[in-house]
Amino acid sequence: MIDWGALALVAAVALGSAALVVTLFATGLRLLAVESDSLMRTRRMVAVVCFALCGAAVLVGVVLILPLPL
Repeated sequence: MIDWGALALVAAVALGSAALVVTLFATGLRLLAVESDSLMRTRRMVAVVCFALCGAAVLVGVVLILPLPL
């Protein structure tokens, strides 16, 4: 018997996490695409944080998929 609630939960979490990773990456790119202005250093720092969070989310996904050697 298929547990439809669990399937819906997995689908919702997958959709949400994919949207989060794409949004973080796009925000980082958008912040780096701006011409030089007075906030360039702040924009670069926020872009680096967005890319770091994006990478961390991907790594968490990989860790959840692969079995941990104990």
